Amino acid sequence: MVDPKSRLIFALDVTTRKEAERYVEELDGLVDFFKVGIILHTITGIEFVREIIKKGKKVFLDLKFYDIPETVRDAVKQVSLLGVDFLTVHAQRQVMEAAVEGKKSRSLKVIAVTLLTSMDASDVGIEKSPEEIIVQRAKMAAECGCDGVVASGKEAGVIKKETEGKLFVVCPGIRPAGYDTGLHKRQSTPYQAIRAGADYLVVGRPIRDAPSPRSAALSILEEMKSAFQKF
Repeated sequence: MVDPKSRLIFALDVTTRKEAERYVEELDGLVDFFKVGIILHTITGIEFVREIIKKGKKVFLDLKFYDIPETVRDAVKQVSLLGVDFLTVHAQRQVMEAAVEGKKSRSLKVIAVTLLTSMDASDVGIEKSPEEIIVQRAKMAAECGCDGVVASGKEAGVIKKETEGKLFVVCPGIRPAGYDTGLHKRQSTPYQAIRAGADYLVVGRPIRDAPSPRSAALSILEEMKSAFQKF
């Protein structure tokens, strides 16, 4: 059975290095995979990423690269040399092709962002359903050689089906039952996302803002374990 601890990613969406370090330490033994996004990266730079990698943790660098191919290729090459595990890029063909070329045969996984969980079709001005947009972009990501995609739990199953399992699916917008959905328009519970086909769950506020982050993480891990056991 899949170890849920290997599939839970905690989002370090905090505004100080001290806070980030506190969460890494507090969740030690439960969470070994941490997302560093644009807020924390802007504040701490790449040195914090190096620091948590030295501690034996895995890093999901969520910077959503989007630029001309040459710039993306060179930037991804530099990230691949750091020992980062996951890196996000926009699901645009030239961007994805350049990212895959930049990482070459290194272990970095290039993850294409299909449609943010705070968006629906009206937000992107396309006369298609969110599922249609996401599937189209996921197929293109597979064609470009990406390793996975970011999508909500609601689309995980159809992505696996339409890409013949070529991509793994990373799901943000995870909210335990009864938790405020916030700005997410396409959220899922941990159980729903795993059962739908999600490979990794990215969880931030439900753990970060809990009275006991460790207890909250443990509860989510138990829910994930229950979902994995049904396979």
